[in-house]
Formats: sequence, structure tokens, C-alpha cells
Amino acid sequence: MSKLKTALSGIAGRTARKTENAPARTPRSVEAAPDFDRIVHERLRLGILSALAAGGEMTFNELKKLLEATDGNLSVHARKLEDAAYIACEKSFAGRMPRTEFRITASGRRALGEYLDSMEEFIRKTRSH
Repeated sequence: MSKLKTALSGIAGRTARKTENAPARTPRSVEAAPDFDRIVHERLRLGILSALAAGGEMTFNELKKLLEATDGNLSVHARKLEDAAYIACEKSFAGRMPRTEFRITASGRRALGEYLDSMEEFIRKTRSH
């Protein structure tokens, strides 16, 4: 899982800061930004989908450890993915301990694939300029 963890750590989004004294730049050609699926595009949700696509079923605690997320953060983002039918959640008990398992759905796999295709195209276009 260390390869997966390394790959997921590079997914963090970055925002550019504009300083007061920075000169305004005009791009050579202006193209519309890609229309990324906003449900998938958020860093933690992308991490959840990627982990489930690569690792199959995972428990709440496995995802929490892998993604270095808090209980609350993981719960909120997993719920968004579940509401979008991108992941399925199964709750059970192991002895007296609650156990929550997640798996990616067919529509979640499709959404992740489309997101990655869009991102690859965006990167290709960005590098060609």
C-alpha cells in the first residue's frame, strides 16, 4: 500500500497566489478550464475512489489510516460519494464492534475513469503550451 499512499499524497490540489506586485500576464491562447466532476475532484473524495479502485473493498479504519483523515472528514466525504452512488457502504458488526466497509460501484469506477481522462487531457494541453 505504500505505492498507493505515495501516489495519493501527490493528488493534493494547489492554488496559485497572486502577489500585489506581480505583473499581469495574458495567456497566448485562452481555453475554457475543463469541467471536472466536482464530486470526484475534491482531494479526499478522489483519494477514497482511487484507493477503492486499486484496493477493492476497504474498511473505514483502513481508509482513514491510508488517507490520514479524521473520522469526521472521512465520514462526510464518504457520504457524498455514497449519495452520488459512486461507492457502496455496508455496515455490520464484528463481535460487538461496528464495522463499515466501502467498495467502489460501477458508476463510481466510470466517474473516476472519466475524471482521470479529463485530467490527462488537461495536462497534455497544458504541457503543449
